[in-house]
Amino acid sequence: MKRVLFICTHNSARSQMAEGLVNEYHSKRWIAHSAGTKPTTVHPLAIKAMAELGIDISSHHSKALNDFKGDTFDLVVTVCDDASETCPFFPAENIIHRGFPDPAKAKGSEEERMDEFRRTRDDIKVWLDTVLR
Repeated sequence: MKRVLFICTHNSARSQMAEGLVNEYHSKRWIAHSAGTKPTTVHPLAIKAMAELGIDISSHHSKALNDFKGDTFDLVVTVCDDASETCPFFPAENIIHRGFPDPAKAKGSEEERMDEFRRTRDDIKVWLDTVLR
């Protein structure tokens, strides 16, 4: 099995959704993990957006990069610009930066904010389906 680590600042939305998507749709070849440079908590709307696809990330928690110190990965992906700039080196065959807009910054009603989480989730899924073939 190949290992992938998704890194974002807070490990609350984009990296958590990427982890859940890989472990659901690409689990025959990949095991996904995620971490943050400044971890907080998993965003409730990320949990809700993933549940719409039948993927339960409600038991996920935000993890620090130090939790993976010494681990090696086949692929490391930074999914936000801040993490790309501040991320320490991780041993990996490939290191990719693929930024996605932060849905947690969305304003408006809950439904308008959910639309941003859905859009980001779907963009990540399409990208993963292309990259992890």
